[in-house]
Amino acid sequence: MKSTLFPCVVAILLLGDAAAFAASARSPRSSAPNQRPAVQIDRTPVSEGRPAVVTSYADVVEPVQKAVVSIYSTKIVRERFAVNPLLRQFGFQDQERESKQEGMGSGVIVTADGYILTNNHVVEGADELKVSLTDDREFLAKVIGTDPKTDVAVIKIDAEKLPTVTLADSEKLRVGDVVFAVGNPLNVGQTVTMGIVSAKGRNKVHILDEVQGYENFIQTDAAINMGNSGGALIDAKGRLVGINAAILSPSRGNIGIGFAIPINLAASIMNSLVETGTVQRGALGVFADPNPLTADVAEQLGLAKDTKGVLVTDITPKSAAEKAGIKRTDVILAIDGRAVSSFEELRLLVSQLLPGTVVKLKIVRDGKERIIEATLDKLADNPNELLPGVTVGAIDNAARRRLGLNNRVAGLLITEVAADSPHRDSLVADMVILEINRVAVGDVAAAKEALRPGRNLLAIFYGGGIRFTSVTLK
Repeated sequence: MKSTLFPCVVAILLLGDAAAFAASARSPRSSAPNQRPAVQIDRTPVSEGRPAVVTSYADVVEPVQKAVVSIYSTKIVRERFAVNPLLRQFGFQDQERESKQEGMGSGVIVTADGYILTNNHVVEGADELKVSLTDDREFLAKVIGTDPKTDVAVIKIDAEKLPTVTLADSEKLRVGDVVFAVGNPLNVGQTVTMGIVSAKGRNKVHILDEVQGYENFIQTDAAINMGNSGGALIDAKGRLVGINAAILSPSRGNIGIGFAIPINLAASIMNSLVETGTVQRGALGVFADPNPLTADVAEQLGLAKDTKGVLVTDITPKSAAEKAGIKRTDVILAIDGRAVSSFEELRLLVSQLLPGTVVKLKIVRDGKERIIEATLDKLADNPNELLPGVTVGAIDNAARRRLGLNNRVAGLLITEVAADSPHRDSLVADMVILEINRVAVGDVAAAKEALRPGRNLLAIFYGGGIRFTSVTLK
């Protein structure tokens, strides 16, 4: 039997059963405290001070086991059956049906007063979260904050003097370091498995493509399975180096290719969520060739053949990059002294900086190196949200085939209308917005430019014909 093409003849699986929860559901949230969690951090390399021969890691693993928890989630799923907007004028109403879904995953206690790191997909959309400790105590948890773009979530239980783990510096991990995965796979009970760091900086495994996320995974062959999501990846000193997130497998079971979020990234997200309730990211505003810089292209740009960098292919209008004077065909070599060899690396580094941060970009233009300073913008949470709760995108060939659209239909395809959108009575997914206020719209920027406060007239293609509808912006 052939395995699922997803997309590399293997399935990429998030490890918590709660991954099936709908992304549009709302998680219960608390008002975020403004004091950073007081976590313990040990930044020394794992190899420092270790004996050459180790016969058991029991003393290392045992304290960590007490700080790894099982997370059980419950969600009330409300399925909405929408009627055609044209029929609403005759009194037809949307229908709803409720059902209950349950899921489970793992988490790691990082502070004695109850802050727990886990995955977003473990808690996403949950109406209730129950945390079970190894001493059989159970607590209801509240969601402090989530970040789908890194698959990190922070939850909290009301308890004191809890067992915790010490955080390591994941930047100092090396391929070959011994690691252990701790969690509750398949709900069999807490399990510890052993392996090594197989690779670092995995950023093209397509786990977070749907949310245009930030991938920088630790790869490990420590056996992890469904239910391990949110559990601990620890080093040989018992320090937390990562949060287990996903596996690559054609069989939905472990084959030795697992991925964990580096703890440095997870901790920075946690601090932002606890302190502010959100994650603010910087934005530079450049588009770049996703492929590595080739020797031929480098030579044509006046660079050495072995030059590693990011070739700029376009600039976002009015962005930080345009204001700083970055131009097409510039090659970005480093940001604040940190070398970048791919667009993914550049994007990840910029995303971890706050809006307003002044960065120094080392670039090459016309064969000469120079330093350019840029003040980062704020990255929009959902750049494709045209109206509140209404997400749009380009009409690709697959959408044209699915909807039977010929090439004369040009505009923006509505990809999602949230259940709480104020425009859900007049707009639905698969409508094509042709014009806004009699201005043709071919991309999101043009569409936003055409909108104005008050009433807006939209020309819509839907159901084989064109009609007009109005939406009001406050």
